[in-house]
Amino acid sequence: MPAASQTSRTARFLVFVLLAVAGLFYVKWHPYYGRAFTAAAQHSIGHSILMGDASSAPAPSWSAALGYALAYGKAIWQAMVLGLLLGSGVQALLPVHWVARVLGGRGFNSVLAGGLLAVPGMMCTCCAAPVVVGLRRHQAAPGAAVAFWLGNTMLNPATLIFTGFVLGWHWTVLRLALAVPMVFGLGQLANRLAEPGRPIALDLPPAEPEPRTFVEVVTLWARIFVRMTLRLIPEYVIIVLLLGATRAWMFPPIGPDMGEAWIWIVALSVAGMLFVIPTAGEVPIVQAMLALGLGVGPAAALLMTLPPVSLPSLTMLGRSFPLRLLVTIALSVVGFGILAGALAMWLGMH
Repeated sequence: MPAASQTSRTARFLVFVLLAVAGLFYVKWHPYYGRAFTAAAQHSIGHSILMGDASSAPAPSWSAALGYALAYGKAIWQAMVLGLLLGSGVQALLPVHWVARVLGGRGFNSVLAGGLLAVPGMMCTCCAAPVVVGLRRHQAAPGAAVAFWLGNTMLNPATLIFTGFVLGWHWTVLRLALAVPMVFGLGQLANRLAEPGRPIALDLPPAEPEPRTFVEVVTLWARIFVRMTLRLIPEYVIIVLLLGATRAWMFPPIGPDMGEAWIWIVALSVAGMLFVIPTAGEVPIVQAMLALGLGVGPAAALLMTLPPVSLPSLTMLGRSFPLRLLVTIALSVVGFGILAGALAMWLGMH
């Protein structure tokens, strides 16, 4: 390899690392550091974005749709911009064979690498989606990409700390005990569902030619960023509006009469899987619902299903994974929610 080409690749890699570290420090690491002290002192990290201080979400309306979309957008817009920058940066700054070497294998090593790389990201499922798109375009295997996607929420160290201070450390243990098999187990399952010898995705376009000059890098990065934004954001906004409008149908009024009925564990597992929340939003949601009398079984189901996937993030990744894989992941998340509810009741959690 010519020395100039190697130097160019090294420079682009350093730019990507600098963007990731600086962006995550500003958007995630520094704010969450301060928020951890708030959680420890007040045993709370804010109000439930789902329903505020009320016992139920507002009735379906344009006002409910806009109110939720604005509150949600205010919470995640910086992380979404960072996700788009990183997702496009993967394609513009990193050589394809570098990504393929670390995350392109069909064995468990690539799944493990994808999950571990997600730990410092701490993004919500939708903000991580553009990065997953970029990784898939650069030949990351399905398992590694799925582990990275799910690991951002389920292995998020800040959320695990918030959960311990707000809900109790036994809730953190339950969540982590199920998060590890969810992230790495579904990652390994994704690799197995991708048949050997077949393309790793349905219709992924070929990767962009590797840029060599500064102008080429900037032009390519800008082009990919705009293309990803125009393709992912409109459908994302529409679905968030629909979910915000109809959340009263997905989450009924909460009260002690709901108890530990299995129907509510199943129903809330499905609703949690479909609904979209910002990072760590599940913690105040579950705290508020427990205070209103929700049983620990349905509460545990929500703790496991609200963060990892959502209808918007599943839609955003519709071109990056086969449909059957996305359906399998969604149903598996529901299954983990039901399992969490059963364990919470069996253990007598409170």
